[in-house]
Amino acid sequence: MKNNLREEALSRVMIAAHRGVSGGNIPCNTISAFDAAINQGADIIELDAACSRDGKLFVFHPGMEPAHLCSDKYIRDMTADEISGLRYCNQDNTPTEHGVSAMDDVLEHLKGRCYINIDKFNENTELICETIRRHGMIDQVLAKTGFDEQVLLYLERYAPDIPYMVMLHEKDEVSPLLMKRKINYVGAEVIFTNECADVASGSYISYMHGNKLLLWVNAIVYDYRAIMAAGHNDDISVAGRQEDGWGWLISRRYNIIQTDWPLALKCFMSRREIT
Repeated sequence: MKNNLREEALSRVMIAAHRGVSGGNIPCNTISAFDAAINQGADIIELDAACSRDGKLFVFHPGMEPAHLCSDKYIRDMTADEISGLRYCNQDNTPTEHGVSAMDDVLEHLKGRCYINIDKFNENTELICETIRRHGMIDQVLAKTGFDEQVLLYLERYAPDIPYMVMLHEKDEVSPLLMKRKINYVGAEVIFTNECADVASGSYISYMHGNKLLLWVNAIVYDYRAIMAAGHNDDISVAGRQEDGWGWLISRRYNIIQTDWPLALKCFMSRREIT
């Protein structure tokens, strides 16, 4: 990898694996899920950060403890020692051998292998930045939040070198402002319910690319009622309508596609000779 996300994503479509690749006995947000995603062609691993009661970062989606750990206790209310004894459950709600990994262990495991998007960055900004810097992985990590003035002030003051994306819904009124801030602004994650949205227009995409800014789009479906890319998603793609799903997103010239199916997307891109 080049360790230059902006340069790479402007030159080719990149695949982001949503919480790695899970299935069978491998749960999401585990080291095995991240290895599976890389082996299936993912360029970027998206993972979630959660903080223990005693201030240690773990890779876990906060609030999903009942679903993923079959637990009525939450990471935020447990100590690091308590968390180390937890085990993920598989899709049949059966405990697996996979524990909840410390962020330090995950970063070291992925060092030099892929880009990493740390979700929930706004909830533990200072601790996450300190951890990234301690591992010497500034150029490998992408921070992404909604427009949050407190996060922006922190980045300007303490971490202006960390690549940062803003999350936008339907329209973009902040990129011109963010380009003037003393941060490493690399682009936007855009969420839109229909094709007429400003962030889905050719003129907007050309504007962003003209300023060497990236556009991240979500093919994932975490709730069918929450439309993220005007219906051009993983579900219709893996069910046989790939041109209407991933093909539409690629034709719109989005730089990064987040998916739960990186291998299928990679194969589709290969057949289309998309690099």
